[in-house]
Amino acid sequence: MILQALARAFVSLLHPRMLLLMIWPVLVALALWLALAVAFWAQTAAAIQALLERSDLYQWVMGIWPLMMIAAHVGWVLLALLFMPLVLVTAVVIIGVFSMPIMVNHVAGRDYPQLARKRGGTAAGSIWNSAAALLWLAVLVVLTLPLWLIPPLWPLLPLALFGWFNQRVFRYDALAEHASAGEMREIVGRDRWPLLGVGIAVSLAAWVPVLGLFAPVYGGLAFIHYALARLAALRSEPLEGSARRVA
Repeated sequence: MILQALARAFVSLLHPRMLLLMIWPVLVALALWLALAVAFWAQTAAAIQALLERSDLYQWVMGIWPLMMIAAHVGWVLLALLFMPLVLVTAVVIIGVFSMPIMVNHVAGRDYPQLARKRGGTAAGSIWNSAAALLWLAVLVVLTLPLWLIPPLWPLLPLALFGWFNQRVFRYDALAEHASAGEMREIVGRDRWPLLGVGIAVSLAAWVPVLGLFAPVYGGLAFIHYALARLAALRSEPLEGSARRVA
């Protein structure tokens, strides 16, 4: 189902109605972070450098000759590594709050027209879900940031974190219109690992040149296809199944 959702998302991405959605969230996020970089880059890099220099891990890295040059400018290196992920994370939040209802209607109308809408989610719930996901991601990044310089944790650790963030944001918005609150809980509970798999696949797409700019919209479409297909399968279970108990 993961591969099927990714393939269907690519087909949906090529539809003309998705073109505007591919462009404006990334441009808004890029403009925001460019403005912040111009204003605060040097100060932020110096603060990160000062913070890391206090750690034992930093002192250990400074004792390894090949890593000394990187460690001496680690604040700038980390900001450079974080810039594009921050743009994409911001675009994911923008799409989750503003664009997902349009994308859900587009996909549902073309591929799942018979799927009843039980509206278990709300706009307020979407905003809260995105804000909570962003807060948790910030906490996890801060806690794990020193480990990003250690192979093979880079790039595996950022990939896992951003994969988790993708599924945390998109799963709610993909199901909010069609699933009941009980069905949403059921799917999230049953499919926690497959949802994470879709999120990691979308994170991988973000590192592909050019395609990476479209990764937030592609990710939203992938989660919509997976979630609606999973919801249809859940509702087709026998009456004594859990889908009927939570409907």
